[in-house]
Amino acid sequence: MRYFLFILFIISFSPLSLGKNKEIKNLSDLLKKVQQDQIEQRPELKKRELKFLKNRNKQKILLNQIKLELKKEELIMLSLQSLFDKQEKELSDLESRLTLAVGTLGELFGVVKQTSRNLKNQLEDSIISAEYKNRENFPNQMALRKKLPITSELEKLWLLIQQEMTETGKISRFQEEVLTPNGDKRTQKIVRIGAFNLISNGKYLNYEPETKQIVEFSKQAPRRFLSLVDDLEEAKKGYHPFGIDPSRGSLLSLFIKSPSLLQRIHQGGIVGYIILLLLILSLIFSGERFWRLRIQDKLLKEQMNTNKILENNPLGDIKKVFEENKNKDIETLELKVEEVIGRKTSHMQEGLSTLKVLASIAPLLGLLGTVTGMISTFQSITLFGTGDPKLMAGGISQALVTTVLGLVAAIPLILIYNYLSTKARSLIQVFENESLGFLSEKTIQKK
Repeated sequence: MRYFLFILFIISFSPLSLGKNKEIKNLSDLLKKVQQDQIEQRPELKKRELKFLKNRNKQKILLNQIKLELKKEELIMLSLQSLFDKQEKELSDLESRLTLAVGTLGELFGVVKQTSRNLKNQLEDSIISAEYKNRENFPNQMALRKKLPITSELEKLWLLIQQEMTETGKISRFQEEVLTPNGDKRTQKIVRIGAFNLISNGKYLNYEPETKQIVEFSKQAPRRFLSLVDDLEEAKKGYHPFGIDPSRGSLLSLFIKSPSLLQRIHQGGIVGYIILLLLILSLIFSGERFWRLRIQDKLLKEQMNTNKILENNPLGDIKKVFEENKNKDIETLELKVEEVIGRKTSHMQEGLSTLKVLASIAPLLGLLGTVTGMISTFQSITLFGTGDPKLMAGGISQALVTTVLGLVAAIPLILIYNYLSTKARSLIQVFENESLGFLSEKTIQKK
């Protein structure tokens, strides 16, 4: 029963069902319905079958045509393969014959290509190319070509080599644009010293092969070399001293990158500034003490060379005490003299202890800067590792610069303190000796 229902379902929804659906009540009605549908659909199915057969015949004819074309193409391919093999064999024979015919010319060709390549690189980097433009084009063509050079080309290559050799030993003058540090371009008269240096308007210039421009150095050599530049530019003949950069500009480029004295001081940071301020204040204070001791020395010498009592003079004050207390006993006189000596000696030694402390603080500040610089360096290592040394350069520079500044401040301050202390002691010694001499005379007179 299930099979009949399934057949009924298929027939009910089949696209081949063309008649109107009638009510099916039993199996007999279903059988009649199926038979009737077969009769009605038979012409349509026959028509479709004929159409399929016709298309199959067309496809068969088309397939046969394609097979014929494939056979033709296969024959052409075989013919071309045979021709290719034949020509490849001929090419191999010709290459062998060419190799035998060329002989040593092949080695010559290799030497020419290598020489052209080397010459091209040399001409690109040479400052002579600042005067003779685009010389490297021909050697570059020779280095890239794949056929033997002719005689005229070899001669031209030889002339370029000879020109480079000859111009290396010559001093030449020419006009060319110069790029200034502020970005301006000016046409200037340039003097070329062989293959070593370019100079103009009393300054060194640099030739940049990448941009083929002549550039003025933003930072020039020391003045003793620039004075030689002026003399050479103005010279017309004869021999003249000149500072040549044998590295063809590399040393001058490194000199530009080297920091100046002011830049090195800035690397010391806050601690470096404190050390310099301490040094300046100490020098001012030392100058004041030196001037005061010099005046005291002058006053002592003036008093020693006269019998008069001079005002504002240490020895004059002692003499004045003796005159005012000449009738008193020796003990009282000694006490008054000692009081004057103590007051004057303390005045002469005033500030020397402060100078000594400042001289001791300077290296300690340098050590402080060293420690802070190393802390900064280790922090950079912790954050970024040791891959880039530039990240650590700031802390190391601060550590070294502050150490140097501390020593630079401490050494002269210690020497100055020693000199002033010795000078003060010598003045005090003279002052005390003269005072004792006066006291001895008064003691003798009392007796």
